[in-house]
Amino acid sequence: MFFWHSFTSMRQARRAPGFIGGWLGGEGRGGYWTSTVWENEQAMRAFRNNSAHLTAMPKLLRWCDETAWVHWEQADATPLSADVAYERVARDGKLGKVLKASARHAAGKTVSERRPRVFNRLTPG
Repeated sequence: MFFWHSFTSMRQARRAPGFIGGWLGGEGRGGYWTSTVWENEQAMRAFRNNSAHLTAMPKLLRWCDETAWVHWEQADATPLSADVAYERVARDGKLGKVLKASARHAAGKTVSERRPRVFNRLTPG
């Protein structure tokens, strides 16, 4: 189910008004990353609060033992590299809620020792 919801959320993002680009990545052993760039915060919130993404997010409580996120604004519309995203989440990330937290999550860590690698670039369309 996780991959189905990831696919439908990715498809929703690519078609959403205001979506500029992004990527999906992984760090091995079940660690997944998403990075998206939007024209403005309103476009991002419209995506986040609707349809496939809104349906999938509550399921993270049961599916995941770790989850973290970070939001920021930047001057240019270029998606961050995986290394820069990792550093940003490590520095400014917020922990999401999970029902069965890993030891790392319970200790307040927002990233693992593994950095993500991009495996799918997202473009509008």
